[in-house]
Amino acid sequence: MQRQKGACLICGEPLVYLKQAEMMKCSFCGKEEPSYAKCGAGHYVCDECHARQGIESIMRYCAAAAGRDPIAMLTDMMNDPYIHMHGPEHHTMVGAALMTAYRNAGGDIDLTACLAEMKKRGARCPGGSCGFWGCCGAAVSAGMCMSIITGTTPLSGKTWGTANITTARALEAIGRIGGPRCCKRDSFTAVIEAAKLIKAELGTALDMPPRVTCAFSAENKQCLGKNCPYFQGKTE
Repeated sequence: MQRQKGACLICGEPLVYLKQAEMMKCSFCGKEEPSYAKCGAGHYVCDECHARQGIESIMRYCAAAAGRDPIAMLTDMMNDPYIHMHGPEHHTMVGAALMTAYRNAGGDIDLTACLAEMKKRGARCPGGSCGFWGCCGAAVSAGMCMSIITGTTPLSGKTWGTANITTARALEAIGRIGGPRCCKRDSFTAVIEAAKLIKAELGTALDMPPRVTCAFSAENKQCLGKNCPYFQGKTE
């Protein structure tokens, strides 16, 4: 399979984002639902179909991973052909990488159960939430991770605050860089911010590289280039 560079999975045409949702029929499963995105040729692929194989890859990878560096894990998973340049699979991948690194660094969690919960929660954050909700799914995924590994519920005390602060810190850092969206850039940023809080609040230090670099610039037609903190080379 050749990874699509932020384009339609059916025909390769660029995606068109709408200001108001329209009823669309998924070209894969036939489900009809309102959507803000379609390709220039009119094709629509629902979030579930778009992310399904990528999510399966994420779950397999994290279940077997032994490392403590969530950035390295992200990069490995992003190189999988079923992880597209942009897409809702990132809303699961960020939290999955963080909780896997946390467990491997000594965090006392049942990783199998945590990954299963991350899969459920991540699937509920739709593609395009960064622009349409003002709440990037990569940041939400970091907050979900903090909630899951601390066993937080709406009735929790200190950890309720920590989970929300995790999302807020990630969102602020993502927002300060600016748009347009980049699922790779946003994922790296969310993990960096969440790792700081995991160390400060939970006392577990994850292995983090001295500098994060992105190898996916050529796949993103809207890459910020030298204005991205992770940029390392030329775009096409």
